Amino acid sequence: MRALVTGGAGFIGSHLVDRLLHEGHDVVAYDSFATGQDRFLERAVPHPRFTLVRGDLLDRAALGSAAAGADIVFHLAASADVRFGTACPDRDVSQNTVGTFNVLEAMRAAGVTRIVFSSTGSVYGEPAVFPTPEDAPFPLQTSLYGAAKLAGEALIQAYCEGFGFQGYIFRFVSILGERYSHGHVFDFYKQLRVHPQELRVLGDGHQRKSYLYVHDCIDASLCALERAHGRVNIFNLGTHDFCEVNRSIAWIVEELGVTPAVSYSGGVRGWIGDSPFILLDCRRIRTLGWAPRVSIRDGIVRTLRYLQQNPWLLDARP
Repeated sequence: MRALVTGGAGFIGSHLVDRLLHEGHDVVAYDSFATGQDRFLERAVPHPRFTLVRGDLLDRAALGSAAAGADIVFHLAASADVRFGTACPDRDVSQNTVGTFNVLEAMRAAGVTRIVFSSTGSVYGEPAVFPTPEDAPFPLQTSLYGAAKLAGEALIQAYCEGFGFQGYIFRFVSILGERYSHGHVFDFYKQLRVHPQELRVLGDGHQRKSYLYVHDCIDASLCALERAHGRVNIFNLGTHDFCEVNRSIAWIVEELGVTPAVSYSGGVRGWIGDSPFILLDCRRIRTLGWAPRVSIRDGIVRTLRYLQQNPWLLDARP
């Protein structure tokens, strides 16, 4: 199999690249390096089956060249930080919606008909049903990120219907693990590394969140590819439980051996689009024989230890 991985130098994408190469596939990684890192591809670059293309999702010509000869596209490239949506709204729309359209058009021109899409649990906004199933009624969208991803999902579904594509749409909770480069563990550790005596938290600390370890995420995606054969296949990906932000803080400070004074700001939501409770119903993917192997606590600790061992990553982002 020849796979094109957009966002192939990113957190999740680089792990997927490594996995696909390990399994004997040819892989083209496409990345603008806006947030991707060359170091994430250190194992992949020397591999004879690997090709790296530096390009933006808005460059349709470069995307078309990268898609030529591919059997499948794993579309992971995105503007992925919910917090900054209102500060730069065109970024979510251009990268997550227009970019997805460009990927689909590149596929159509190249005759590629299978796509795997990294969507998000944010498309559920603030749902009324927990755990939240894939067929839950959609509430009002609460973030530009979620709205742009939902538009990307809709485009993929329309291409599946109109052009005979086969789509796999995965609605992730927050993903943790090695090469993690944004999110609460990153932010908290970056603060505590400089000022171990204090920690500033966006929100009231009682937000309840579900998380998934990156290798469990990739296992689930590849399991669905092998065992689900519908035209449009939509799966929630997450664990069966959640933790409060305060509990996560307790695990982090225990691991670091610090006792900071914690201050809170922003109320029940730390930022616009921050859902106070995220818990996805993952029974659909579990019926295919997948289950996560790493707990939320272990995922947080593994992420923290990786950041401790790789301080360059904290310095790479402002």
